[in-house]
Amino acid sequence: EIGTTPVYEQTRSSRLKMNGHVKILPSPTSSSAGHSASPDTHRGWLLKWTNYLKGYQRRWFVLSNGLLSYYRTQAEMAHTCRGTISLATVHIEVGDTCHLVLTSGGRNYHLKASSEVECQRWVSALQQAKANATQMMHQSDDSGDEVTVAQPDRALTSGALKTLISKLDDLSTCNDLIGKHGAALQRSLSELEDLRCPSDGNDKLKTVNERATLFRITSNAMINACRDFVDLAEGHSRRWQRALQYEREQRHHLEETIEQLAKQHNNLERAWREAPSTHPPGPERSGEVDTSDENEDVEFFDAMEDSPAFITVPASNHDTSGSYALQQRRGRRSRIPDKPNYSLNLWSIMKNCIGKELSKIPMPVNFNEPLSMLQRLTEDLEYSELLDRAARCVCTLEQMCLVAAFSVSSYSTTVHRIGKPFNPLLGETYELDRLEESGYRSICEQVSHHPPAAAHHVMSQRGWTLWQEITIDSKFRGKYISIMPLGHIHLLFHSSGNHYVWSKVTSTVHNIIVGKLWIDHSGDIEIVNRRTKDTCHLKFSPYSYFSRDVPRKVTGVVADSDGLAHYILSGSWDDKMESAKIVESSRGCVGSEVKQKTVYQTLPPKLLWKKYPLPENAENMHYFSSLALTLNEPEEGVAPTDSRLRPDQRLMEAGLWDEANVHKQRLEERQRLERKRREAQTNIALEEGREVEMYQPLWFEKRLDSETRESSYVYRGGYWEAKEKQDWSQCPSIF
Repeated sequence: EIGTTPVYEQTRSSRLKMNGHVKILPSPTSSSAGHSASPDTHRGWLLKWTNYLKGYQRRWFVLSNGLLSYYRTQAEMAHTCRGTISLATVHIEVGDTCHLVLTSGGRNYHLKASSEVECQRWVSALQQAKANATQMMHQSDDSGDEVTVAQPDRALTSGALKTLISKLDDLSTCNDLIGKHGAALQRSLSELEDLRCPSDGNDKLKTVNERATLFRITSNAMINACRDFVDLAEGHSRRWQRALQYEREQRHHLEETIEQLAKQHNNLERAWREAPSTHPPGPERSGEVDTSDENEDVEFFDAMEDSPAFITVPASNHDTSGSYALQQRRGRRSRIPDKPNYSLNLWSIMKNCIGKELSKIPMPVNFNEPLSMLQRLTEDLEYSELLDRAARCVCTLEQMCLVAAFSVSSYSTTVHRIGKPFNPLLGETYELDRLEESGYRSICEQVSHHPPAAAHHVMSQRGWTLWQEITIDSKFRGKYISIMPLGHIHLLFHSSGNHYVWSKVTSTVHNIIVGKLWIDHSGDIEIVNRRTKDTCHLKFSPYSYFSRDVPRKVTGVVADSDGLAHYILSGSWDDKMESAKIVESSRGCVGSEVKQKTVYQTLPPKLLWKKYPLPENAENMHYFSSLALTLNEPEEGVAPTDSRLRPDQRLMEAGLWDEANVHKQRLEERQRLERKRREAQTNIALEEGREVEMYQPLWFEKRLDSETRESSYVYRGGYWEAKEKQDWSQCPSIF
């Protein structure tokens, strides 16, 4: 009777047959192996075929819950999925050389792994996921909707619900078994009480004992199933509670941000009503808000703790003078004419120029942007407030961090700027007077034509002076253009006497032949404080399709004169830089050769610099920043050699590119004739034994560096005095 009783129906609990009896064993794990609460997840890099132009591109693939999703980078997992493949209906085909093809919905996905082993891992994971997805589709009534949904969160929730349902089925089965075993046990006890013949006692006792054993085993299974169900429910409950708490915090943070923006909007409206005459009229007035994450009143702060304060009006993230507001009051322009849509076959121009210096290649203005190299050099001052903050620093190492952030910030304007600046004519100058807005004056002059070299001098009323001489060495390599700036940048703080020196990294413009042009910066920058001998080593990592690092990554270490590291710098040259103070360092063994590597323990990072957002419609205005839009704005009283007065550059900015090309060729031919005239005079002087008169710039002169014993052009003075008197009699007529 025991061996044939119908209570032993098919269940999901573990079973063991012994001596013809079926016993239910307690199971410490989930009873439904095919419906794990946390499905297997496989992720990694694969090469995906895109098109014949770009070929295979590196993508980050994530296999989870029967869905294969892919992203361009790991960081995109938080916001952008490039595509999702449902494995329930996919066909997997394995080819040669680590190649596999996924066919789904009439579309083929060609993928490549880095090795045979990695390919086999992906194939195994995909086949297992396909089997699980197919089984789940057949077992679920609404699986047709669930499988095709390209939403990992919904698939995860569905899997959790199916697991909990299976646990409830186990509990229901155990409950039925306990009821049946309990009834059988009661019948055996009743029969034992009614027993009159002692000879039947042993058989009845044996029967009662077996039924009691079955009852105990089934009860244990029930308890274990209950425990599993409770654990699963608690685990999912905690996860959902955390998700709910996170959403509440995000909502609270959003409400605070909106409230803060509303208050700032009211303040701006009140300021507009109180002083309407201080703003330029008409629709050209910029309504943009500077969303820099900086705060001038705080030298260092934790980015996470102070994040709500990031969205703020310009008055709170600049000096009390409010440079942005002053710029608006002075009527600085906030837009230029839209860039015309001219087609250009760049390869037809440059195919015969491989290996030549870029400055010697005749280029139409179609490849330019309406700014000269002198103006681009001046654009390095866009984040001059970093130097204002550094001038107020008491600690030289903190000051070094800000100087390093300033050296990185000069590259942030180039991320979309693939246009070539105009080559300045010899003797061309450019001034930028921002005393009222930012407290500095800047003057540049082209001091040499071949090789092209520019000298730059900036004097700030806020405690610092910057000067540099930059020579551009550029080569066209066929597929890309390399631009190597030569020379040093000097920065002197008046109160402390700290004198910082550094140089620029190599810039590369890619995809010259075919594809979309893009720019990258790579190399090392060594910043040295000549007074204290403190150093900062910055590394610009070159972009790579196969790197898992953040694109455009910059890292650095600030050390004192003894080589002891005090700060770690990290960020990217197109976004932001952070510093983290080192509290402890240790040596670790890495690799088979037991190479010593320093491991730093730091405090939470603090924001040093954050890139300003681009103006509205920037994509149609050469991707100029707010400062770049004002650099070529006409001003009265400038020298007749100022870049603002170049006719070809002015016509290009206005959208008249054909006329600009005519003037550009005229100016270049005039400069070539002038150069030949000087060379002829030099040859005559040499033949006659006279002293050769070399070209001398107007506002700069060569001086010997007392420390490096190298000569460079340094500002001799006189420009601003000449501007005040409007005496430009020394200036040549170059335009």
